Amino acid sequence: MSDKITAPSLKRMRDAGEKIVCLTAYDYPSALIADEARVDVVLVGDSVGNVVQGYETTIPVELEDICYHVRNVRRGLSRALLVADLPFGSYNVSTEQAMESSIRLMKAGADAVKLEGDYGDAIREIVKAGIPVMGHVGFTPQSIHNFGGAKVQGRGDGAEAIIAHSKSIEAAGAFGIVLELIPSELSARITEALTIATIGIGAGPNCSGEIQVWHDIMGLSRKAHKHTKFYTNAREAMLQAAKSYTGDVKKGDFPGPENSF
Repeated sequence: MSDKITAPSLKRMRDAGEKIVCLTAYDYPSALIADEARVDVVLVGDSVGNVVQGYETTIPVELEDICYHVRNVRRGLSRALLVADLPFGSYNVSTEQAMESSIRLMKAGADAVKLEGDYGDAIREIVKAGIPVMGHVGFTPQSIHNFGGAKVQGRGDGAEAIIAHSKSIEAAGAFGIVLELIPSELSARITEALTIATIGIGAGPNCSGEIQVWHDIMGLSRKAHKHTKFYTNAREAMLQAAKSYTGDVKKGDFPGPENSF
């Protein structure tokens, strides 16, 4: 039996009580490492705008940016499910636009697409075309200006709206849903109310699985956010290596005879 993770695999994993491990990747080397580590889902997220392109938000990211990174990541994966984000402006105008953008991502190598918000009509049409769709509720980064920043959602009266949006996204045919920056109690309620996999980020331990950004868990970010954890300090190690290289070249210690032809 193939070990390849597919969209239906996430439902089976959820039903079996097996946690689903998700991680972003934006290039071939990261994809190779994620696959070797047996990450279940690799997301080419529009977070590439923050951690690779240097933007303050995900809004400037273009569809072609995601397609480019999908092509690179695709070549590094053999087991993990490759999900690609539909960036801001690539699905918001019409159902037809959402379809066309999703087709482009699939042709670039994605196994599924992800979009933010309650776009039931678009989800239904994309799924009808044979493309698996993952939803995303709670704090949705493409709506950061509406929220007034990266803030926890679903406290107080806002909880019922997020539950309703989650149910609507499931009813439209999504195979999974990301719950971002919501209280743990709310993520537990949503996970109990749905039959599809819930993937948390800043949503506590009650989801079917967890998604984190590559640069955050690797310690490449300048600071650790509350919802994440440094599993190593790659930034410091890389900084020290770059300083050592700089020093050796400046002193004339590198390259030496052993590095020359």
